[in-house]
Amino acid sequence: MKKYFVGIDIGTFSSRGMLLDDCYRVVADVSTPHTIDNPQLGWFEHDAEKVWWKDLCILSRALLQKSGVDPKQIACIGLSALGTDCLPVDENCKPLRKAILYGIDSRAGEEIKWLTEYYGEDKVQELFGHPICSGDTATKILWIRNHEPDVYAKTYKFLTGSSYLTAKLTGEYVIDQFLAKGSFRPLYRGDGSVNPDTVCLYCRPDQIARSLYSNEIAGTVTAQAAAETGFAEGTPVITGTGDSTSESISVGLTEPGTAFFQYGSSMFFYYCVDRFFDNYISPEGNGSIKGGKVFTVPGTYCLGDGTNAAGTLTRWVRDTFYSAEVAAEQQGGENAYSVMAKEAADIPAGCDGLIMLPYIYGERSPIQDPMATGLLLGLKGKHTRAHINRAALEAVGYSTLQHLKLFEEMGVGVTSMITAGGGTRNRTWMQIICDMAGLPITIPEPFQCSAYGDAMMAALAVGQLKDFSELRKALPKGTVLYPNMENHILYEKNYQIFRDLYHNNRQLMHTLAENC
Repeated sequence: MKKYFVGIDIGTFSSRGMLLDDCYRVVADVSTPHTIDNPQLGWFEHDAEKVWWKDLCILSRALLQKSGVDPKQIACIGLSALGTDCLPVDENCKPLRKAILYGIDSRAGEEIKWLTEYYGEDKVQELFGHPICSGDTATKILWIRNHEPDVYAKTYKFLTGSSYLTAKLTGEYVIDQFLAKGSFRPLYRGDGSVNPDTVCLYCRPDQIARSLYSNEIAGTVTAQAAAETGFAEGTPVITGTGDSTSESISVGLTEPGTAFFQYGSSMFFYYCVDRFFDNYISPEGNGSIKGGKVFTVPGTYCLGDGTNAAGTLTRWVRDTFYSAEVAAEQQGGENAYSVMAKEAADIPAGCDGLIMLPYIYGERSPIQDPMATGLLLGLKGKHTRAHINRAALEAVGYSTLQHLKLFEEMGVGVTSMITAGGGTRNRTWMQIICDMAGLPITIPEPFQCSAYGDAMMAALAVGQLKDFSELRKALPKGTVLYPNMENHILYEKNYQIFRDLYHNNRQLMHTLAENC
């Protein structure tokens, strides 16, 4: 009997499901939108039952209906969900409040401040591996304890998105080791077990889930879950993980030396390495990298962070300089971004002496400066909107190169690059990235997304694939771009200007920001 594998990903604004056959071809691909609750400034929430579980049920039934596949032919189900959220549930896995979402929810500022003072900076570094931030789920648990004691007292488990979905399907409370030992620090030990010495400041040890690898079988679909989803009772379900992890697996981030850069509204990266790293600060002024953590692929570690602007920078350029093209697009004309890509391609590398800093919304990695600002250097009368357009693309490219420089300093230079996200549709931009890096880059197929990665890990879990190396070989080849080395040499020279431009103007940026 032919086997099939399901992957379902629950995202911030939409959810997607995929059904793959045993040759890893997409048989059905469905999605459904949802909203996000923003009840107060800095608060972001989802109703776990009405969004996460409802979406899963919609997608599961749509996949079965669209494909015509017998549910008994599904060999395994893979799951992922947005970031690391905090959802308290009772003994029946019923949510006690709406889920507090990942790092975008900043309500726990006082808890972060208190914990930093309580532990001290050295202990914070030891326990968290970085300054405590809104992405640390432990702070959200502490917020519930401080602000919603009735909810806290009734809580059976504190779950994240993927944990909740797996529990609803199987009745088992588990969490991916990558999430447990990353965003749930310091509640777990390095081996993935609950740390009783540190967890009690936040909750009881029994209130958090046991950790497994993301592709381990957590349990099987219960009779109740089968009735709601249409899946067959007894179908294996993997532990699941976060959406960024699943997407990175879907494009082949499975071995040390491979870097995955995702160009969406921001630029996010995961870099797979063969050993653990503490926080690293460049002595050469190339910025800093947060400490690594154990990755989903056994025996590997991961460095990861993101910028504040990539697609948001190109959107600013579009809205500021291409309003006529936006209006024409709304009347059925050519897509404004397509026009921008063509114009940028006509400008030579280096933009005729124009360099932009991309920090229009402050910056995270690698400079970690929320007060940084954007900047144009070298502007002359000969420059046009097309130059500013390309300078924005190159600015994100220089930021990418800055991360590669950091990796080189750390002794783990990149040997393979993969890119993904909406930015990959702009091949001018991707060629700039390729030329900056001086390395070939692989652009996966559009369907290689989190849901696809979930289904591939489901295939791995039941032995259809032997290991992550075989998983990577089974992936589509994608499109490979090769660098123009003359452009690379030019960009290497200009990079020094890009890097020093921030350092030389940092204090002026801060002063200006304080005066506004």
